[in-house]
Amino acid sequence: MNRRRAYEDDGDFYGERNKKRRRVSENQEMEERLETLILRVGENSTSSLESNLEGLVSVLESDLGNFRSKILRILSDCPIKMPEKCTIYSTMVGLMNAKNYNFGGEFVEYMVKTFKDSLKQCQWDAARYALRFLADLVNCHVISTNSLLQLLDSMVDAANEDNVPQVRRDWYVFAVLSTLPWVGRELYEKKEPALDNLLVRIEVFLNKRTKKHHNALRVWSVDAPHPQEEYLDCLWAQIRKLRQDNWTEKHIPRPYLAFDSVLCEALQHNIPVIHPPPHQDSFEYPMPWVVYRMFDYTDCPPGPILPGAHSIERFLIEEHLHSIIEMHRWERKDCAIHLLMLPYKEKIPLEYCIVEVIFAELFHMPTPRYLEICYGSILIELCKQQPSKMPQVLAQATEILFMRIDSMNTSCFDRFVNWFSYHLSNFQFRWSWDDWDSCLLLENEHPRPKFIQEVLLKCLRFSYHDRFKEMMPEGYAKLIPKPPAPHYKYSMEGAGKSTEKNTQCCTL
Repeated sequence: MNRRRAYEDDGDFYGERNKKRRRVSENQEMEERLETLILRVGENSTSSLESNLEGLVSVLESDLGNFRSKILRILSDCPIKMPEKCTIYSTMVGLMNAKNYNFGGEFVEYMVKTFKDSLKQCQWDAARYALRFLADLVNCHVISTNSLLQLLDSMVDAANEDNVPQVRRDWYVFAVLSTLPWVGRELYEKKEPALDNLLVRIEVFLNKRTKKHHNALRVWSVDAPHPQEEYLDCLWAQIRKLRQDNWTEKHIPRPYLAFDSVLCEALQHNIPVIHPPPHQDSFEYPMPWVVYRMFDYTDCPPGPILPGAHSIERFLIEEHLHSIIEMHRWERKDCAIHLLMLPYKEKIPLEYCIVEVIFAELFHMPTPRYLEICYGSILIELCKQQPSKMPQVLAQATEILFMRIDSMNTSCFDRFVNWFSYHLSNFQFRWSWDDWDSCLLLENEHPRPKFIQEVLLKCLRFSYHDRFKEMMPEGYAKLIPKPPAPHYKYSMEGAGKSTEKNTQCCTL
């Protein structure tokens, strides 16, 4: 009897444990499903983005009771890890805030904590994307304009601190300026005097700022045909142009406009007062750079026009392309596919923008962000993915670089040699060398013939000498490297005498 009762008790125990396992597995499956739905919103779908957002918000609202913390974490991570979908997630949060005010308040607190933690941990890109998302929540009536302006003012206050590195002050101003394209129109319509005051403070800062680093970071020693602007000066010129256009731009998707009637009735939250963490000697800040320019609208064929150097669209496109390279650099095929799938690609000469951004990364001073071969492999994959356009654009870019090589920085010259030789080795060393015949009239140490000589020397490592003798035009014979031969010192003239001396020394 006792045994049977013990057996029955054990059976209840194991049955209860199996139920718990099923509940855990069901919860994990549900969490993974929610995460997949949130991550993939806005991607290829047969239905419209608006209907997808409405359906997803309904699902999330019904699951808030069981997966509240999970939903908060995913929604705060997505706009930082996928900044190109910032407005999609802000619309989602806006719709949820309109239905559930308490959730909206919790999310704002969570996002503010993420922003402050990113600043403390020196995760500068994450902090900038978090600031951008907080600003975009103003457009969705989740956050009040007054509290956002208070936050932006505190960022500018940090830029005016004394006895701190200039790179710290520069980053805070850059973070504010790079956020304004998302929220500038809303601030202009509701708080124009406060916005003007913020811009005046930034202008005063920029006028006092030193730029001793500018010359050291230039790719070319001359500004013709494209000026080499320091990054903050260039962004400030783009923001001023945006201001002249009444803060209207044509690149940022804004899905929340379709839900304006719902969002405008929602209650708003205030961002608590945020004081940026004080500078510490262990903090490392992003270094300044010079904005790289290779093309303008005259270089592009008839069709979509390349945005001007001081248009905000140029900044937004370049920033988006840089973030794609950063995210997908480990897989060249995925990187090439995502670059060619840039939104609004029908409105811009996309191939020219991509090539310019990749060369900007390659020629970044003092060193590129990633290995040089990373950019070379991405360009090769782009040529394979789009053989009808990309090789022609890349050939045009190579021609432009070769024509301007006289004033190119020495480090960039070496990177140009490395990339071009690597690229030729992947396309059977085919190139229209006859177009560069004019360089044969110059001295061998002139940058143009020197470039060809260095390229052939590098290419020799990927092939053999006789091939270049047959492939290159006759006039280039003087630039072809000497045939490689073994250096056997014992067969050279006078080798026997040196051997006798060594033997005598050994005997002594």
